[in-house]
Amino acid sequence: MTTVINLGGSVLAPSLEKENFEEYANSLREIAKQEQLFIVTGGGVKAREYIGVARELGVNEAVCDKIGIDVTRLNARLLISALKSEAYPDPPKSYKEAENAMALDKIIVMGGVIPGQSTDAVAAILAEYVQADQIIFATSVNGVYDKDPNLNGDAKKIDKLSPTKLVKIVMETEIKAGSKAVVDPLAAKVIERSKIPTVVMNGKDPEAIKKAVLENKHQGTIIED
Repeated sequence: MTTVINLGGSVLAPSLEKENFEEYANSLREIAKQEQLFIVTGGGVKAREYIGVARELGVNEAVCDKIGIDVTRLNARLLISALKSEAYPDPPKSYKEAENAMALDKIIVMGGVIPGQSTDAVAAILAEYVQADQIIFATSVNGVYDKDPNLNGDAKKIDKLSPTKLVKIVMETEIKAGSKAVVDPLAAKVIERSKIPTVVMNGKDPEAIKKAVLENKHQGTIIED
């Protein structure tokens, strides 16, 4: 089995403390005993802070994207450091490099790839590229809602939905550097075409991610036809 986990920066690195990275590394090691494992790390708060300053300096969105990518790769390097010899030593900069790294039987950790693609999209495209069996979006929320729960008190969590319905929900999201959508529109469209079973879940507890992957036990949203 091959699993791609999109590990949001807001859960992996809400603050820069080594304990966060060590705790996730411990759970990921257990998963990797049974799975070929790819991790895509987000940028989280730090990426949005850097992007915010860049916008104030008047740079364009493509440059903001590049700055965000740099931060995601820093988070990837810290997680690789926590995983030590069990991880591929460098964050792949392309999908092909990630695929080639599979031959070493290591946990492969990467950040962003190119401007215009969030790490959500990177995870979905990577999963398609390596023919993954499942995608896990480990986020700061517990699933997909019918509307933004931060803005709508009557928002309802959806336990299961089709990729097409996911696309419909997220298409209202603005695509720009640092977006905080639970799954961005490009990622949703890739999931729709690839039909790879996907879970969106709260990833703040590393053990919960391990149970979701190895035991299929979680409180998140299942995305599949």
